[in-house]
Amino acid sequence: MAMTKQEKLDKKAEKEYEKKHQRQYRMSAGDWVFEIINHAFFLIFTILCIFPFYYIFINTISDNDLVRKGAINFLPQGIHIQNYVSMFNVNDVGTALVVTVGRTFLGTVLMVMASAFVGYLVTKQEMWCKKIWYRCLIITMYFNAGLIPWYLNMSMLGLTNSFWAYIIPGIVAPYNIILVKTYIESIPGELEESAKMDGATYMTVFRKIIWPLSKPILATIAIFGAVGNWNSFTDSLILMPDAPQLHTLQHKLYTYLNAASNLKSVMNSGAGTISGAAAANVLNAKTIKYTISMVTVLPILMVYPFMQRYFEKGIMLGAVKG
Repeated sequence: MAMTKQEKLDKKAEKEYEKKHQRQYRMSAGDWVFEIINHAFFLIFTILCIFPFYYIFINTISDNDLVRKGAINFLPQGIHIQNYVSMFNVNDVGTALVVTVGRTFLGTVLMVMASAFVGYLVTKQEMWCKKIWYRCLIITMYFNAGLIPWYLNMSMLGLTNSFWAYIIPGIVAPYNIILVKTYIESIPGELEESAKMDGATYMTVFRKIIWPLSKPILATIAIFGAVGNWNSFTDSLILMPDAPQLHTLQHKLYTYLNAASNLKSVMNSGAGTISGAAAANVLNAKTIKYTISMVTVLPILMVYPFMQRYFEKGIMLGAVKG
């Protein structure tokens, strides 16, 4: 069927628009230069961020004599895993790992639950003296009594040489509560109003509406809490003088990095039971430092990629307003 004159004009106008649109978005030479420089910069930046972890890892699985000489720079040589086997044969390292995993899991779970509930609570206008309680919470972010009063307070509460010293002080985290509060305020109020019209209580609304919709910000503060609990060693160093069985992995790292030569003799004491090529891979101070660093860093480093999508969404939406 022949096209009418109007249809031909419309088709011609459409083609002209497409050509103009293509010209409008055609990249110039300057755009190409910018894209190349931009991608090159971030590629180099990524390599600089990843290389330290890669360097430590290849030194932990390479021939220890070559590591001691500083011969391992880019590629592993004489690959073995005896360093990690020897590391976990030291009794207190396994115990420290259990303590660290326990405080990280329990501390993070309780902190997230408390932050979610308190964050929801301070969004309610009908809460008694809401402004006063909220301001008291904020003040703790800026004013601190200091290390000695903190230690005396923990001692009077009976939290020295106790596993609960890792858990209880971190349950209420003001910054995380602010993030959750701000995020909850961005949730449409009509959802809660409709639930209340159907007879839902505050706990029902929190459990069935607020909690599921707040997953991005809760995942964000969970990352904050997990990383903080995993990396913390000051509380272990100060509060556990008579409870070495409660020392964290980071505390052991701190101790061993300051006494690597002593640990070397302990870990190499079992070298006589190792046969073949592995017998030559007795540990030295450098490999001990690298191996312990890798053991303490790798687990928490592996968690972040799985939480990244929640982290990005939660931190942006939770920080729009305060």
